[in-house]
Amino acid sequence: MSIDRSKIPHPFQEIKFTLPEIKNFILSNGLKVLFVQREFLPIIRMNLITGCGSIFDPIIKNGLANLFSMMIDEGAGDYNALELSEEFDILGSSFNASCNHDNIFLLVRTLSENFERSFELFCSIILKPHFNDQDFQRERRKVEVKLLQQKDEPEELAYIAFNHIVHGKNNPYAFPVLGYEESIQKLSIDEIIKFYNKNFSPDNSYLIVVGNISEADLTASLENYLSNWRIKSDLIKPKFEFAKNRKSISILNKEGAVQTEIRVGHRSSSRNTPDYFSKTMMNSILGGQFTSRINLNLREAKGFTYGATSNFSYYINSGEFCVSTSVSTENTLEAVTEILNELENIKTGVTPDELDFARSSMVRKFPSQFESDDQIASNLSLLAIQNLPYDYYDKYLDNIKSVSIEEVNQAAVKNIKLDEMSIVLVGDKNKLLNSFASSRFGDVQIINEKGEIVQ
Repeated sequence: MSIDRSKIPHPFQEIKFTLPEIKNFILSNGLKVLFVQREFLPIIRMNLITGCGSIFDPIIKNGLANLFSMMIDEGAGDYNALELSEEFDILGSSFNASCNHDNIFLLVRTLSENFERSFELFCSIILKPHFNDQDFQRERRKVEVKLLQQKDEPEELAYIAFNHIVHGKNNPYAFPVLGYEESIQKLSIDEIIKFYNKNFSPDNSYLIVVGNISEADLTASLENYLSNWRIKSDLIKPKFEFAKNRKSISILNKEGAVQTEIRVGHRSSSRNTPDYFSKTMMNSILGGQFTSRINLNLREAKGFTYGATSNFSYYINSGEFCVSTSVSTENTLEAVTEILNELENIKTGVTPDELDFARSSMVRKFPSQFESDDQIASNLSLLAIQNLPYDYYDKYLDNIKSVSIEEVNQAAVKNIKLDEMSIVLVGDKNKLLNSFASSRFGDVQIINEKGEIVQ
């Protein structure tokens, strides 16, 4: 049978999809738990999310929270670092710790049959970390190496510089999670221990559990192993000074670079705003999907890049809007011009066809976001981190479907702030300066790798 490939195939019917049931409860020590039971595979995943990320670092000691997350599994209970890793490996389990601006994450994945032993090891990391100086010196050297490697990563440098410029030097979100070379040198093992005793606590945490275990068995294990975790957090809330963004262009020199990393954007509102869904829909049309205006322009029409995107990213206390791409040096000026044109054009409104396509895309891909244990755990984590209602996903599709074209257009007018656009370029300064001398782009300034103005 021949197929007419000139005709786009259409779906026959709506996909039948049932959301997993989310259960929530609180342990006797105050630890909040979100749980989804899944019996398809003999696997259990646990994510501990503790609200003591890098925004709680002391001002001159950036990188403390991240180094703490690297240290916490360097020996615990009866095992040193190597022995602890081997114990997880024997069980076929995996453990990982990480840190971002808002939170520290401890993740363990295990077979159901090895849950009890894996959870015992997991809890020894939470309750009995060793924190010895020899391990501290080794992990600090790892951070120092990462910081050196980072200097040769234009994408990372662009992100760091953009964050610093957009959030301002007096805002905790302006500083990189890894810290700086000089701030890392100021840290000691005593500060890691102090951080643990003051900040890492059950009353400041969520535990996300997804997998093949009953609620009764899970609750029994949690109370059995974690009942002694009763540290009370003593977090000092950071001060957030939000300087108004101004139109500017900042160049971080990478002499001899043949490409330019481009970031264009400004600080935005936090996650929990009434126009979240209309703003998300607007961004999908602007730069949030492959067929978005920005990508079709810079990639398909101009051939400047393999991909260009825009997104609203959210911290707990703030957010940011950013367009990002990478182009050759000679195309940098035109690429930035086209980005600014698209940002201006979106404020004049979207078409019904664009809205229908974006809505259809978001609705149809929604079930695929709950296919694996990892995806479900990630979605539950979003509820915990952003303090969203537990029925958020039950109402998600209705919220998407109810967005009107007027609301999308209002979201563009409100959330795309042309007079606050910060343009960050990581590339060859000598080739970029002359191109961007025009006052249309705002003040031109030279910055260092921290995002600080040096010229």
